[in-house]
Amino acid sequence: MIADEMRERLQVLEPVRLEVIDESEQHRGHSGWREGGQTHFRVRLASRRFSGMNRVARHRLVHESLGEIVPRIHALALELDEG
Repeated sequence: MIADEMRERLQVLEPVRLEVIDESEQHRGHSGWREGGQTHFRVRLASRRFSGMNRVARHRLVHESLGEIVPRIHALALELDEG
């Protein structure tokens, strides 16, 4: 499952809090949705690694950590905080 892959890859950021939520069902019938879900995700992540980083830098770090997963999904909402 994509959510499990995301959790595994985000461990590199040493999260003090990590939630990966599949919100695909809420987008049924919308652009990018497909049968079986795993298209729309929300990540809530707190990490000390974000200390001193602005919002854009935090997002870039998460996208870099997720790597090739990002192009496989349609939407990714990020809620990122310092740990």
